[in-house]
Amino acid sequence: MKEIKAALMYDFDKTLSPRDMQEFSFIPSVGFKDPSTFWEEVNQFKNKNKMDSVLAYMYMMLKKAESADQPIRRQDFVQLGRQVELYPGVESWFQRINEFGKSLGIEVEHYVISSGLAEIIEGTSIAQEFKKIYACKFCYNASGVAVWPATVVNYTTKTQYLFRINKGVLDENNDADLNRSTPEEQKRIPFHRMIYIADGFTDVPCMKLVKQNGGKAIAVYGQSGDTSVAQALVKDQRVDFIACSNYEEGQEIDCIIKRILRHMAADAEMDALSCNQR
Repeated sequence: MKEIKAALMYDFDKTLSPRDMQEFSFIPSVGFKDPSTFWEEVNQFKNKNKMDSVLAYMYMMLKKAESADQPIRRQDFVQLGRQVELYPGVESWFQRINEFGKSLGIEVEHYVISSGLAEIIEGTSIAQEFKKIYACKFCYNASGVAVWPATVVNYTTKTQYLFRINKGVLDENNDADLNRSTPEEQKRIPFHRMIYIADGFTDVPCMKLVKQNGGKAIAVYGQSGDTSVAQALVKDQRVDFIACSNYEEGQEIDCIIKRILRHMAADAEMDALSCNQR
């Protein structure tokens, strides 16, 4: 049977990592002992100016870095990524799932779709595991200092990246091919071979889109064991499964993903059998 492709797509903060990525080193570096104080200022600024929440935090990062006389360059953001902590099992997760998929005749691809910063994610120990990282980015002046948002990924704009993965139009600047009509049989990864993994309500549009089109959505919850958000997403039929954010072998999410991949392989085998009977 011909090898098929499947896409695992992840939010990052509180999905693969236990906290917002800015909290590990950036926020303390600009003078905040308590990260919640920084986020409170972001929210106040957002509400006062009726801003998009992602634009507000990116603006505040630049202003606080300037006030602390710490202009941020791209390599500085990448360096910050080296301080980001990950949930248990994340670092070995990708190879294990890839090998399991391969044993079923499935090539598994991994993608990040995050409202965090691409530059920080690129500095993490798992950056090389992703076929593509879709996240916010800054543009830089002639001195290499971050001065303005270049890409903003919020809870609604995240959905465009599902269609990019679906069609295989991965370049963010290629809107022409993304919007061109494409027959279903020519789409690189159909929605029913997509799995979306995230932690909260800001991912509902992506969860719903994947689920409604035959894919699977999974809500993860942290090590504290608070399942309230995840349970609400199940109740509202936004996700198919919930699981603790422990990615070690044999843990709940590991078992769920493997069962989904087995189901994909069985469906592909039945499709091939049906075609041979025509």
